[in-house]
Amino acid sequence: MSVFHYDKDDAGIVTVTMDMTGPVNAMNAEYQTAMTETVERLEAETDLRGVVFASAKKVFFAGGDLNDLVKVQPEEVEQFFQGLQATKSVLRRIEKLPVPVAAAINGAALGGGFEIALCCNYRVAWNDRSVQLGLPEVTLGLLPGGGGVVRMTRLLGLAAALPYLTEGTRVTPDKALAAGMIHATVDTLEELVPNAKAWILGQEDIQAAATQPWDTKGYKVPGGGINSPGVSQLVMIAPAMLYSKTRGLLPAPARILDCAVEALRLDFDEALTVESRGLANLVITPVAKNMISTFFFGLNKINGGASRPKGVEKRPTQKVGVLGAGMMGQGIAYSSAMAGIQVVLKDISVEAAEKGKAYTEKLLAKRVAKGRMTEEKKQAVLDLILPTASNEDLQGCDLIIEAVFENMKLKHQITAELEGYLTEDGVWGSNTSTLPITQLADGSSKPENFIGIHFFSPVDKMPLVEIICGEKTSDEALAKAFDYTVQIKKTPIVVNDSLGFFTSRTFGTYLDEGVRLLDEGLHPVKIDNLGKAVGMPVGPLAVYDEVSMELSRKANATWEEMGVVDKWGDGSVARKVVGIMIDEHGRGGRYHGGGFYQYHEDGSKEIWSGLYDIFYKPEFSIDDQEVKDRLLFRQVIEALKCLESGVLRSEEDGNIGSIMGIGAPPWTGGLLQFVKTYGYGNFVSRCEALAAKYGDRFNPPQIAKDRA
Repeated sequence: MSVFHYDKDDAGIVTVTMDMTGPVNAMNAEYQTAMTETVERLEAETDLRGVVFASAKKVFFAGGDLNDLVKVQPEEVEQFFQGLQATKSVLRRIEKLPVPVAAAINGAALGGGFEIALCCNYRVAWNDRSVQLGLPEVTLGLLPGGGGVVRMTRLLGLAAALPYLTEGTRVTPDKALAAGMIHATVDTLEELVPNAKAWILGQEDIQAAATQPWDTKGYKVPGGGINSPGVSQLVMIAPAMLYSKTRGLLPAPARILDCAVEALRLDFDEALTVESRGLANLVITPVAKNMISTFFFGLNKINGGASRPKGVEKRPTQKVGVLGAGMMGQGIAYSSAMAGIQVVLKDISVEAAEKGKAYTEKLLAKRVAKGRMTEEKKQAVLDLILPTASNEDLQGCDLIIEAVFENMKLKHQITAELEGYLTEDGVWGSNTSTLPITQLADGSSKPENFIGIHFFSPVDKMPLVEIICGEKTSDEALAKAFDYTVQIKKTPIVVNDSLGFFTSRTFGTYLDEGVRLLDEGLHPVKIDNLGKAVGMPVGPLAVYDEVSMELSRKANATWEEMGVVDKWGDGSVARKVVGIMIDEHGRGGRYHGGGFYQYHEDGSKEIWSGLYDIFYKPEFSIDDQEVKDRLLFRQVIEALKCLESGVLRSEEDGNIGSIMGIGAPPWTGGLLQFVKTYGYGNFVSRCEALAAKYGDRFNPPQIAKDRA
């Protein structure tokens, strides 16, 4: 019995309900057999009026089987290409059926799922926010290989199609309808198949209804063909625009652009072949394997709760106390209220707390202005936040998150003063970026209920939360922090206690190496440009200005009090540079009037001119690749040390944490995944070469040697 259920009604309409083995419908060997047999049966029908493709799963169709894709090796490329061509051939036969074909989209149709829908003459979707439509393959280093590039370009035109193809934009049914990606929506699932059948029955001219736009004689692509002035101009400037975004580090967007242009230049079936060649070329690249491993398998594992303690009951957070209404606290309050959690936002004065709440009001006002939220919903969210200076308002919180300055004594004082307001089984979370949780928990009467909950700035935009377990942190406290993170729609990684934990400790090496290059005499503009050339969002000097050298100095003072200065390596060069910048020139960073950069009222900035006089040595010379390797390898080495020493509990946490938390280049798939495709042997050799020239900080960790 086929996993595609075939049902023909009295009107001559066949409903094909896809119900494959497993939780979702996917393009694998089972699909190939089922779809081929179904199309053959449809082609043999004599009194067929129309066809409806539907799904018995919660999703319409999930796309290609990434377990198969990630395993493809260079010697298997031609076989893979032929498989793509065979898949496309069957989909093309659906388009060539002499009767109208409709897709009844009941759930997500992404990648291959939307490509099946594009082969249908009519697409109707359930208008629910859970239904997502699009072609997100580019986010995994791939391109849509089932005809998606060619059909979307022919359907929408080059300019309109490119964001969906090169950025992987996903949309809800209402937006897909407005964009012309589908033809109709329905309000309930029960209406889906009847709507599709009604459309088929309403087609008087069956032949016209059964013909795809691109197969219709005289069809003109929206926006114009390849020779129209607007498209010709776009084709000329698009590569440069794309390069400015990818910096040439992500091959998929460029390959997609090429296929999309060829979709306008070539015959339809020839363009499909070019698309197949494009995917066959991408699937064997290290970039694709890195991105699939991390952004699909790794992220699914983390979001699936792999790091959450088993057997601990879920306890959604009802009332959260946020201590400190500054930049971090106000962001935590906003994210919590948006999730429907009651928030007590406490600061030393009501005025300071109200200023923190005003941040939420500002963000919500933008949502209302863009039509993404009603005034009523905005007010409901604001009503959840209580700005206060009163300790008593914290009574009954089942979670309190402290977000005050990075000072051990201050944090101990606040913990002792306020943890008594928690519920009996309430959890105390510290939003610290560096201070060890075990030592912070010394100030608590219940260290088993004490945990680190490290947010990233700006909290409302950054998707990651780093949860840190102290030596006495209980599974119940970890589960509470994990569930809260998921509740506010962020991705949790779980790490063990250490000075700087994983993200801050690893990211610090990027800043340190940038400052070392500055001290050696490299042109400061070149330092930051090469940092971006590696794939980091911004250069190390620019980042240092944002996190502020003043903050760096205060952190060092705290570490000195704790006796842990230089615990993870020699920081003397950074301290020297920071000392020169602050003590001799009064430049502590962006929020202190300027640092390595000079900032202007219009938002522009340039390197502070004095930096050239202090550090730049025109005679200093170093190869660009050497600089890029130094900036990247320092981070990779530190990530491996965190894995080796047990700070990282899993490689998935390390990869997702490095990308979502500190901006590691997406092409690497994360700092730990990078070594797998670079090769452990190659990595050890390169580290040893760098160590010979620049010092012990580049020595390869033992774990890399063992794996090599």
